[in-house]
Amino acid sequence: MKILAFESSAKAASTALLSDGLLLAEYTQNSGQTHSRTLMQMAKNMLTSCDLTPQDIGAVAVAAGPGSFTGVRIGMACAKGFAWGRQLPLYGVSTLEAMVRGAACADGVYCACMDARKGQIYNALFNWTDGALLRRTEDRAIAISELSQELKNIPGPVYLAGDGAKLVFDTLKEENLPLRLLPEHLRQQRASGVALTAMEKIAAGEPADAAALTPNYLR
Repeated sequence: MKILAFESSAKAASTALLSDGLLLAEYTQNSGQTHSRTLMQMAKNMLTSCDLTPQDIGAVAVAAGPGSFTGVRIGMACAKGFAWGRQLPLYGVSTLEAMVRGAACADGVYCACMDARKGQIYNALFNWTDGALLRRTEDRAIAISELSQELKNIPGPVYLAGDGAKLVFDTLKEENLPLRLLPEHLRQQRASGVALTAMEKIAAGEPADAAALTPNYLR
C-alpha cells in the first residue's frame, strides 16, 4: 500500500510517500511561505516525479497536532480534500509521535518538543528500543521547568527532537541532564514520520474515519 502523508504543524511543510514501508519520496520546504500555498503543490509535484497518480494512493495520513493552529488546520484540509475526493482512508497521527518515529536513530529516551509559547512546550516522552517505540507520557503542554524535574529521573541518554528542541536544550544545559540535541535535519517535523506512524495504525487494524478526524490542539 502507498501512503501519502502531510506535515504542516510547524514552520516547515513536508509531504512524503511510503510504499509498503519503503520511503519513495519526501519533499520538505522550510522557506517560511504559507502552507496553504505550498503543501498541496508539493504533494502533486512529488507524485508526478515518482510517475504516480492519485489513483495509486491507498491511504492518506496527516499530522493532527499539537502544533501551530493554522498549520495543523491547513494540513488537515489538504489531507481531507485528497482523501474525500477519492474515498481513501485518512489517518490522523500525533505530531509528537511522528517526529520521534522520523528522528529515532539510536536506542534511548526521546523527548519531543514544540514551542507552545507562554513558557510551555508541547511534549511527549518515548522509549526507542530495537526499533520499537513505546510511549512514556501522553501528548501534553508542559512548562520546561516541570519537564526538567521529570528528566532528572531518567539515566539517559535523552534525545531532543522537534522545533522546540534547541529551546529546551539551551534552557536546561546548565542542569547536568543527559540531553542530546539531535542534528537539525532530524529535529524538524517530517512527513515520513507521519507516514510511518500511520503504517503502524494500519498494521494494528485501527479504523480510519475522515469525517470524525479533528485537530488536537491540546489547548
